[in-house]
Amino acid sequence: MKAASSVRRELHVSLICGPGTSAYTLREAMQAPVLALNDAVKREFGKNVHHANIQASRAVADTIGTTLGPRALVKMLLDTGGAKRPWRTSDTRLILEDGSIWKGKSFGAVGTQVAEVVFNTSLTGYQEILTDPSYAGQFVLMTNPHIGNTGVNFGDEESKECHLGGLIIRNLSICVSNWRATESLPEYLGKRNVMGLYDVDTRAITRRLREDGSLIGALSTDSTKTDEELLHTARTWDIVGKDLITGVSCNEPYEWKSKTEDDWEFSTETRNGVAETFHVVAYDFGIKHNILRRLSSHGCRITVVPSQWPASEVIKLNPDGVLFSNGPGDPSAVPYAVENVKEITGKFPVFGICMGHQLLGQALGGSTFKMKFGHHGGNHPVRQLQTGRVEISSQNHNYAVDPATLPEGVEVTHINLNDGSCAGLCFPAMKAMSLQYHPESSPGPHDADPAFNRFIEMMRLNKGQ
Repeated sequence: MKAASSVRRELHVSLICGPGTSAYTLREAMQAPVLALNDAVKREFGKNVHHANIQASRAVADTIGTTLGPRALVKMLLDTGGAKRPWRTSDTRLILEDGSIWKGKSFGAVGTQVAEVVFNTSLTGYQEILTDPSYAGQFVLMTNPHIGNTGVNFGDEESKECHLGGLIIRNLSICVSNWRATESLPEYLGKRNVMGLYDVDTRAITRRLREDGSLIGALSTDSTKTDEELLHTARTWDIVGKDLITGVSCNEPYEWKSKTEDDWEFSTETRNGVAETFHVVAYDFGIKHNILRRLSSHGCRITVVPSQWPASEVIKLNPDGVLFSNGPGDPSAVPYAVENVKEITGKFPVFGICMGHQLLGQALGGSTFKMKFGHHGGNHPVRQLQTGRVEISSQNHNYAVDPATLPEGVEVTHINLNDGSCAGLCFPAMKAMSLQYHPESSPGPHDADPAFNRFIEMMRLNKGQ
């Protein structure tokens, strides 16, 4: 029996030297008939969508295989997804500030980038993670080993851009299987100038981050740069004290006009319609689209303002409530935001999410600190102290509010059950509430969605006074 490496070499040669059209041309030529066949099969099976998808996939696969032949079919599958030859040599280095070197293969953009490395334990939702502005200045390492199989579609984006430094994964899917996908993950990252690294030991890197804390890393495809140069780059860059919010915020105020589609509507209360409309001003510190969708679902008219928009201008709008959004980086590095939060709080009902929670904590007199490796994932248990109810939450932050520094009257309402850190605040006298995690999920569970109901109720009570 031939060795696996020998078989791979023969296959490699046959694919490159064999006659026939390129895989890209074959895919383009087959796209229209395959889509037509897919639609025809779904029409035949009617409303049984799951069965129709299975039958359509089988029919499409049979058609492609018969039309192209085995050699071209294998070549097409290998080229799809941008992974190219899976057995090619490593061409990318990730060098951490502790001196460790991790070699892998690149996808997406090329070049050299430096950022803080954090790990995310979410099993799904990599596109929402990629487009979450809170990851600006960070390399996101996915602990789930298989990434890219569902491709990318525009409907799942949480912002218009990818602000993260890069994506680090174990295995990159060489094909996309998702009827909603419009392009592959490598194509998507390449167009947005985001670097990707795969075929590295993500488990080992994660263990190192858990033991030593988040580390700065330099990621490079540039073979002319020495390991020493990249290590120096990693050791001389720091995320602490940097204002990353300004780079992800909008430049001018705008009205959120998009209506929440039925596919996004999971709340019974909002499905049945909302009788009352509230005007909410949302500070964009890196706001996710699903926060705006959830507010819209509750009947809110939303005005989004930039991170440095003066509080005096917000007060002139006389909104029913103000939301302080999520965002990236060090909350102590944006004193202008803290001052705006301080000036607004007490005048209107306010709701802080993630970065907004940390800014509210500072505005009320508390302080924040940098965590060892933060919380990044969709499986963090949180307890509501008043009711004892436990929520599984989506979290993404490297900083937390120190409850010992909070003044009298400010209540800690939620704690993270993994480490006991502060996960929620409330100051009834100032009509203020906040959560350290993401009630809008996307990705993640919907356990915390009732927080939007509490914000709506707070505005309703204030409006009735």
